[in-house]
Amino acid sequence: QVQLVDAGGGVVQAGGSLRLSCAASGGTFTTYAVAWFRQRPGKGREFVAAMRWNGGGPWYADAVKGRFSITKDRALSAVYLQMNSLNAEDTAVYTCAVGRPIVSSIAAEGAYYYWGPGTQVTISS
Repeated sequence: QVQLVDAGGGVVQAGGSLRLSCAASGGTFTTYAVAWFRQRPGKGREFVAAMRWNGGGPWYADAVKGRFSITKDRALSAVYLQMNSLNAEDTAVYTCAVGRPIVSSIAAEGAYYYWGPGTQVTISS
């Protein structure tokens, strides 16, 4: 069974940085895309960033371009989300996901079928 475990959430002051990690187990991911989604208070789940494990992307939501970076560690089967210049609007539960979307569906949550439990990120002032 494929499992994804999120980690790295916490409370950080505005303007600060945080790195989230997502460790994958139970399968190989060479044909998959990996993505980060988030759900802000009172809002639905939204796309943040994605990449194909074996090449392709990265892709970013406009709200995080230039501030967030998605990377991978092939040896560790891990994906990371480096978040810089954080602001109050970044407060959310962040969740990693794995699936096999075509490029046109790379940001669609319905294209992903393995999900981590989510990790809370709170930006303080």
